[in-house]
Amino acid sequence: MSNVDLSVKIGTLQLRNPIMLASGTVGYGNEISEFSNLNKLGAIVTKSLSLNPRKGNPPQRIVETPAGMLNAIGLANVGVDEFLKEKIPFLKKYDVPLICNIAASTVEEYVECTRILDSEETIKAFEINVSCPNVKDGGLQFGNDKNAVGNVTAKVRAVTNKPLIIKLSPNVSYISEFAQIVKDEGGDAVSAINTLVGTSFNIFTRKPKIFNINGGLSGPAIKPVALAKVLEISRKVNIPIIGIGGIMNWKDIIEFMIVGSSAVQIGTLNFIDPTAPEKMIKELEDYCIANKVERLSDLTASYII
Repeated sequence: MSNVDLSVKIGTLQLRNPIMLASGTVGYGNEISEFSNLNKLGAIVTKSLSLNPRKGNPPQRIVETPAGMLNAIGLANVGVDEFLKEKIPFLKKYDVPLICNIAASTVEEYVECTRILDSEETIKAFEINVSCPNVKDGGLQFGNDKNAVGNVTAKVRAVTNKPLIIKLSPNVSYISEFAQIVKDEGGDAVSAINTLVGTSFNIFTRKPKIFNINGGLSGPAIKPVALAKVLEISRKVNIPIIGIGGIMNWKDIIEFMIVGSSAVQIGTLNFIDPTAPEKMIKELEDYCIANKVERLSDLTASYII
C-alpha cells in the first residue's frame, strides 16, 4: 500500500482521486461499467439532462478531425423524470460520486431540472452546462453572456445546497471574468473548458460533414487552449477548477493540475480506450512516489512563472 494521498476536494465534494469521467462520453454510467471499475474513479458526470427528453440533432453528428473530433449530438437525452426512474437505480449500486450535468434552453428550465434532481441522495453535485456549442438554442448565448451566466448561477444556487459547478465556454475573450461571476453568485467550482466551436466540409460536395454545420471540437487538439484557459482562471480567481480538454494520459492530468486544476475530466479518450481512466490512477501514484509528492492535491496551481 502506497502512502500517496490521491484525494482531492472541490468545495465540499470529496473525491478519492482527481479522475472524473466527462459528461456525454460515458452515457449515464451503465454504458462504461463493463470496461471500468467505476468504484475506483473520482466521479462520474452524466450526459446532459434536460427537463424533457431530447432527440438531439439528425446525423451526421460526429466527425473525426486531426487530433480530435467534432460532435453535434444536440444534447440527446432521456429527460430528468426518466433518468430518475430508469438510470439512477443502476448508479446506486456504485460507490462513486455522481454529478448531474444539466443543459437547458431557459433559466427556468435549469432551475426546474436542478430542483427535481436535488432530492435524489445519489446525486452529489450539479454541473451546469451553460456553454454547449452544438445546440442551436440556449447554449452559446448563455455561455458567452456574463449576465446570463451570473443569472443562471444565482437562480440554480437558490434551489440546491449541493456543490454547484458551472461548465464554462472557451469561446470568450476572458474566461476568468466568467469564473469570477460564478464565484460572486455562489458557484462552488468551474469546469474548464467545454468544446471549441469548429466545422468541417466535404471538398467534393462542398457541404458540411456535420448536419448541424458547427460542432464542438474536443480531443488532444484543444489541450493547449484548455491549459491556457485554466491557467488564466487560476491566476485571477480563487475558485476550484475542474480541467477538461484533450487529456489522453496521466502526464496530461499532472499538467492540468500544475496550471490550477483541482480535478480533471476525461472525455474523448473514453471513445478510444474506455479502460484508460482507471489505469491512470496507478500511474499518478507512481509519479508521486518518484517525485516525493505525498499529496497529489499539493500540485494544484504549483506553477512557477
